[in-house]
Amino acid sequence: MIWKILIILVISMIPFIELRGAVPVAVGMELGLPEWLVLIIATVGNIIPIPLIYLFAQKFLKWGKKKKRLKKFCNFWLLEGEKAGKKILKKMKSGIYLALFLFVAVPIPGTGAWAGTLAASILKLDFKKTMIAISAGIIAAGAISILASLGLTDWLFSK
Repeated sequence: MIWKILIILVISMIPFIELRGAVPVAVGMELGLPEWLVLIIATVGNIIPIPLIYLFAQKFLKWGKKKKRLKKFCNFWLLEGEKAGKKILKKMKSGIYLALFLFVAVPIPGTGAWAGTLAASILKLDFKKTMIAISAGIIAAGAISILASLGLTDWLFSK
């Protein structure tokens, strides 16, 4: 059982895949775990890297863009973070944390916790408020992902 938990935990920590990919993979693999447990494990796994991303990602990327072998990778992530930050600011200047929540909550590629946290870091948003907004966004994305994975969205909208 520990391997099943680790699989979900690790998948949910991977950038761009995160919880929104871990939940359907876990449901599709029929690991024999209850869906509520899959959701909790994936949520925790997606939340774990947030403080590290906020505190260290931007520093690492700025350092790495000066290194020959890391330059392309680091420039890509800096540009993505800046692009996500501008997208969030454009949507809601006065409600930046609500916008950050919504950015993370919508389970589409490129709008997850990694991108949102990197954007918040680049925008120098408050750490505590960022953690709350992104964690809430992960929880919302998890609810949407589990419903979609279990086919409930088809049932809800087919009538």
